[in-house]
Amino acid sequence: MGLSDTTPEKRNTLALIPHWIDLVRNSDTLGTLYSDVPPLKSVRLRSFHLDWRGPALTLRIDLPAYPGPGRLPPEWSERGHDTLQLHVHFTAVEDLTVRGWIPAVPVDISLAALPYRRVLVRIAEVGFGFSFTSSDSLTVGHISSYRMTETGSDDVPHAFVSRLDTRMFTSLPGTHESTFYERV
Repeated sequence: MGLSDTTPEKRNTLALIPHWIDLVRNSDTLGTLYSDVPPLKSVRLRSFHLDWRGPALTLRIDLPAYPGPGRLPPEWSERGHDTLQLHVHFTAVEDLTVRGWIPAVPVDISLAALPYRRVLVRIAEVGFGFSFTSSDSLTVGHISSYRMTETGSDDVPHAFVSRLDTRMFTSLPGTHESTFYERV
């Protein structure tokens, strides 16, 4: 069922997913960093990437809350980090609609259950609309920590959770770096 197959009345009655982390198939790292993984409310949407090899889409976001001190790697605390960033990967993407430009303010990402193990993903903000349907099996990756600048920039050194990311990157690579933006 696509978005066009759903009337506005039915779309408003779709069941919201209790917690997005329940759809993540590799949630163990986030479970180590958080006693309670924050919801996708007031997240900073940094970018989205469409994968040309298949109907897949990756959101790069900053979570709204930083892990507690007892759960952080010591070097993150020593560096004064205050923001956790990650990629959320969606597969079998259909019905993609984008309107406007990514806002500079935090956004809410809502996920609603659809039939056939699919979800409707929506972001709505003044001047920006973004929605699509996908499989209800999500993957997270490229988890990193950094200290956000006063201007909100993430163009600073990052500390990555993955050993491979740590070896390859000390900050966010350019968008041409397919190993970072196309693989989670």
